[in-house]
Amino acid sequence: MKIYLDHNATTPIHPDVLAAMLPYLRQAFGNPSSIHRFGREARQAVDEAREKVARLIGAKPSEIIFTSGGTEANNLAIRGAALVREGKGGHIITSAIEHHAVLVPCQYLERKGFEVSFLPVDHNGLLDPDDVRRAITDKTVLISIMHANHEVGTIEPLEEICKLTMERDIPFHTDAVQSVGKVPIDVGALEVNLLSLSAHKLYGPKGVGALYIRKGTKILPQVYGGHQELNFRGGTENVAGIVGLGKAAEIALHNIDVEGKRLCRLRDGLWKRILERIGPVKLNGHPTRRLPNTLNVAFDLVEGESLVINLDLRGIAVSTGSACTSGSLEPSHVLLAMGLSPTIARGSVRFSLGMENIQEEIEYTANTLEKVVRRLRSTSPLNKNGRVTSSYREGIGREA
Repeated sequence: MKIYLDHNATTPIHPDVLAAMLPYLRQAFGNPSSIHRFGREARQAVDEAREKVARLIGAKPSEIIFTSGGTEANNLAIRGAALVREGKGGHIITSAIEHHAVLVPCQYLERKGFEVSFLPVDHNGLLDPDDVRRAITDKTVLISIMHANHEVGTIEPLEEICKLTMERDIPFHTDAVQSVGKVPIDVGALEVNLLSLSAHKLYGPKGVGALYIRKGTKILPQVYGGHQELNFRGGTENVAGIVGLGKAAEIALHNIDVEGKRLCRLRDGLWKRILERIGPVKLNGHPTRRLPNTLNVAFDLVEGESLVINLDLRGIAVSTGSACTSGSLEPSHVLLAMGLSPTIARGSVRFSLGMENIQEEIEYTANTLEKVVRRLRSTSPLNKNGRVTSSYREGIGREA
């Protein structure tokens, strides 16, 4: 049996998405910038995809800029919005639990002379809007706070934070790569200026994403060389990938409510079984304010990577956190920022469900987890004569 529970890392391409892409990898190969019929055919496909992506997040088609993925979208938003306002100040506000696709551009700007405030979060991964209010200065030129965390699924209070930015006329960017397609998003209601998304997180192809840029928001392009994408991003468009993103957005919009409820039931069922059969454990992230597909659990007396490897040997794919940092030996910066000790952080595993997962797979996963965790705990050097372990004293319990 093969069970994939790592959808926050990437998703399989939906069959309908692949079918929509294939013509633009074969006969419809034109360059969207060409004025002959081959080019016009490609241009029409790109425009239709732009409309579908805009519809998913409540934007106008002219506010959608296609990129090579979420990382480029974040870089375009952060570097582009900060650098165009460099003369008005040099202060950026973000959070300590952002994806590295946000943290690293902010660190780059810090080396260039910008001041960056990396705000803390609470034990559930929630940012306090009052901390944002206190951090704002007359030199603040950009605020970038993720919509939902990629490791624990906590959904941030963007509505409250955006009100602060609107009052001060400060551009606001959100990395919504993990939330677009999983929960309803309306950029008009959120009042964000910039929003990043990625196709491969919502059953589209890798290598394509988009940045929403609210009309009137000024940013500097980061890729030069052509007039494409309303002069925000030079280079011939990835037509097949863009078509795939458009189709994925269309499917997500149609399924988002029903699929969200279904994934919640599966996720909560898995958590219930873990609580009943495997203890002590701890839920990482907010117990209710989180993505419907995401469950991050700390297992006492178990090293997370060992659990991932042992589950993989039994046909179950999960992760210890962000795929972009899977090669690191350091504990998750997200979990550490939430106040977890390095021991608890290293014993944490993320289960992220998707549309192909079914109840039988959840049952198999729970049964397998119980056996694997029991075996790993029995051989753990921390498990000595049944004594309470250090990590348990540090706060792991059976309750969320």
